[in-house]
Amino acid sequence: MRKLFLVPLIATVAVSCNQSADNSAANIALVQQYLEAVDNNDYQAMETLLADDYLGLGPSMDDSTNKEAAIASWKWNSENLYEEVEYDRTQTFSSTITDGPHAGEWAYNWAEVTIRYKDGVGPVRLMMNAVYKIENGKIARTRTFYNEAEVWEQLGFRIFPPLEVPESEETE
Repeated sequence: MRKLFLVPLIATVAVSCNQSADNSAANIALVQQYLEAVDNNDYQAMETLLADDYLGLGPSMDDSTNKEAAIASWKWNSENLYEEVEYDRTQTFSSTITDGPHAGEWAYNWAEVTIRYKDGVGPVRLMMNAVYKIENGKIARTRTFYNEAEVWEQLGFRIFPPLEVPESEETE
């Protein structure tokens, strides 16, 4: 009897591991296609790869965008600001979160990014981490992380502490 129970159990585990591996490869390929679309200013491909209810978050806490605004922003940046955005040393991997508020299929990309500007400023090099939630074969959500202060410093900006206003000036 135990053997009869173990055969379906082993078959189920093998099939689910295989499906997870298939999803993982598909999710990695999806993210790589998206990065190539961004790299090549292929807005039609971006449109196809992002879910209609796409939500992009980051790099700052309050940054968010939807599909239409994200594509419009990339288009404006590539036409007016960026000469080239190049992803180097990129590494993408995938996982499945099985429970909790973030359950689902996820892909993660770490990359060195070089941005060359049309006005000759820069280039800027940064380490970027992006997390992609995959739903129904499309990118439904992203969370992007990079050090914004480092980018500003490479562009020649300096960060200073806030000026202290003497008490006598505050009351006047």
